[in-house]
Amino acid sequence: MRRQFDQSLIQTRIYLLIARVCLSALVLTFTLDRACAEGVVSEQTTAKYQTTYNWQWHPSFSGGPSSSVKSLSTNSERMYTFSATAHLGMRLWEGAEAYVNPEIASGLPFSGDVVGLGSFTNGEITRSAGTDPKPYLQRLFLRQTWNNGGGSERVEADFNQIAGQVDKNRFVLTVGNFSTLDVFDRNAYAKDPRTQFMNWGSWTYAAYDYAADARGFGWGFAGEWYQNDWVFRFGRMTAPRVPNGLALDPALNRQYGDQVEIEKAYSLGALPGKLRVLGWRNRGVLASFDEATAYLLSHPGANPQTILNVRQNEKIKYGLGINVEQALSEELGMFLRVMKADGKTETQGFTEVDQSLATGLLLKGALWGRANDSAGLALLMNGLSPERRRYLAAGGLSFFIGDGSLKYRPETIIESFYSWGLIKNVWLTGGYQHIQNPAYNAQRGPVDVLAVRFHAEY
Repeated sequence: MRRQFDQSLIQTRIYLLIARVCLSALVLTFTLDRACAEGVVSEQTTAKYQTTYNWQWHPSFSGGPSSSVKSLSTNSERMYTFSATAHLGMRLWEGAEAYVNPEIASGLPFSGDVVGLGSFTNGEITRSAGTDPKPYLQRLFLRQTWNNGGGSERVEADFNQIAGQVDKNRFVLTVGNFSTLDVFDRNAYAKDPRTQFMNWGSWTYAAYDYAADARGFGWGFAGEWYQNDWVFRFGRMTAPRVPNGLALDPALNRQYGDQVEIEKAYSLGALPGKLRVLGWRNRGVLASFDEATAYLLSHPGANPQTILNVRQNEKIKYGLGINVEQALSEELGMFLRVMKADGKTETQGFTEVDQSLATGLLLKGALWGRANDSAGLALLMNGLSPERRRYLAAGGLSFFIGDGSLKYRPETIIESFYSWGLIKNVWLTGGYQHIQNPAYNAQRGPVDVLAVRFHAEY
């Protein structure tokens, strides 16, 4: 108990220290170091903001012979999410930057809860906690860069990124409260559900059960070693006390998520590309699907969510994925993500997918004279491990899915969008998703989802 109190006290002091430093950035935001009239060469502080509203609707669809509280409703439904975020930061000393991101979020998912799909249709839904907008501290972290020669690179001003110069060869350490996806699994064409594709499986590996709280964030550290065209990344993040919970276990030696990633930049002709290989390993108190199935079959009439009855011991889960981004022209790029996870235990922090494939194209509007527009088309395929399939087929329920029975087929999704630049830094997007075999059940669906998204940043 004393140890937990000390950890909470240390964590609180870190929050206060970095928050004070970053809030000072608000006072200094307009005292930037500008070395030329055409644009910012170097900044001492940054203050950027965004707001996003995403509205979605699906018509009624066939539900098959069975359904449960974990099934997507077959009735026509609407859902929405809203978020407003401040990204504040400042330089502290040579190579050091501090950032804080307060956010307000609200939303209402389909079916009143995030259920009924392996790969959900709106990447913002994890941050909403009801229809009343609620403030919370999203990120609070330090980034230290040690330069090591190899020539200079330009770092452009962006969210949680201060404009300046860094060495091409460098080591970067990030420590604090942030998302694993801030550092790992980057992709120029499929990364941000606020401006690009919306589906969970389009902006990261759907099978990547990265350690995080229910909103997708955690405490930890990540190192990045840049050497010429190579990048090596490693990191450890806190895991939730209970799977998909909001409260985190602060002990990084008890429940956690490790990841290692290697990135290689290359060119095909004159067109740039990047290849990334990511491996991850989680440790936590998790339910085994085989144990949950055995319990369910041996206890007729028991609560079908028997993962709760066998969630007793710490277990290991892991996965391996490949991420490719490739420019096909100045206006057109493609992405590909493929991942396989072991799938023997329940989901710890993300969603219910054990093997995933996502590929697609992103087209810039400069091709037809609208430089601020973009359009995208993606294909996603999600699958389950044999262990998870047996549990669902026996009538088991897990955190997000379970229809009371299962006629298994891979969940297949086609996603498309067109983003229209209304004015500078303001976009209106129309999106469409076609979902075959929702929650891997061939007896349900297909489901069509239409979306309208408004996004502004400044």
